[in-house]
Amino acid sequence: MKKKALWMGAFACLIASMSWGAMFPVADHALQYIDPFYFATIRYGIVSLLLVILLWWREGSRAFRTEGKMRYLLFFGTMAFTVYNLFIFMGQSQMGQSGVIVASIMETLMPIITILIIWFLYKTRPKNYMLLSIIVAFIGASLVITKGELHFFSELSSQALPLFLIFLGVTGWVVYTMGGQRFIGWSTLRYSTLTCLIGTSVTAIITGILTWQGSIVMPTMHVMDTIKYDMLFMSSFPGIIALLCWNYGVKQLNALNGVLFINFVPITTLLIMMWQGYQITVFDLVGTSLVIIALVANNLYQRHDLRNRKLSFILTKKTYRGKHFLPSNT
Repeated sequence: MKKKALWMGAFACLIASMSWGAMFPVADHALQYIDPFYFATIRYGIVSLLLVILLWWREGSRAFRTEGKMRYLLFFGTMAFTVYNLFIFMGQSQMGQSGVIVASIMETLMPIITILIIWFLYKTRPKNYMLLSIIVAFIGASLVITKGELHFFSELSSQALPLFLIFLGVTGWVVYTMGGQRFIGWSTLRYSTLTCLIGTSVTAIITGILTWQGSIVMPTMHVMDTIKYDMLFMSSFPGIIALLCWNYGVKQLNALNGVLFINFVPITTLLIMMWQGYQITVFDLVGTSLVIIALVANNLYQRHDLRNRKLSFILTKKTYRGKHFLPSNT
């Protein structure tokens, strides 16, 4: 039974990662017709509705009580479903087709960004192998972004803003993931639903204000008809299905094993873009490979450290017990 659960967990994480990998090429098509603000609002508006129905069915009306944690729900919901959902697609849209693979690569940097946030907030310096993995991943991401062309840095002013937006978006999702630790005793479904509902409401308010000011335009029925299949996919697979599959898979495998499946995000993106006719360069392939190698190596070293700590704890415990029960010579 346990083996079956592990296989199901691995399959669930694979579905989630491949769904996220397919998300960026699909979004690239939709963003040619719709503004990122309406794209984000409509997409997660549908997801929020489905999650609300599911939570009500599974846990009842009690699950919608905030229990004095409204400010945390507002903050973490905004980080995920406003900051992430808006900024990553705004940056991708501004970069054009190259933004598809750049946004995908940024997704795989989430474990590295987590290490940096912990270092900044808790003054806990990463171990040397973590710092090395950060450097290798940065080199890999740089190759994908620049395509190996040094003149990119002379034109950085035109790409700095979209890159910064994508980075902020990914960081927002990392903060949201870390925020789950404040909701001990809550089910994953409850945390996901309430943060999604509140965060999407913030996005909808911002979208409404910008529309009222005339900064953005509400999509017409013709536009919605043009992207209806894009929105259906974005709301289902990278939306609610990926969210629930990922949470289930990580629960079965644990976070250390589950995070390895993030590697399938850029792989899926590259395969879809190749199928669409996008010219994949050697720098895309080498850069993506470096990011994946950095993530896998960091994960393996973490496992090694964890085993050593467990072994050290067991040996210390045995030594203590041996001394404790030795007969006294006095």
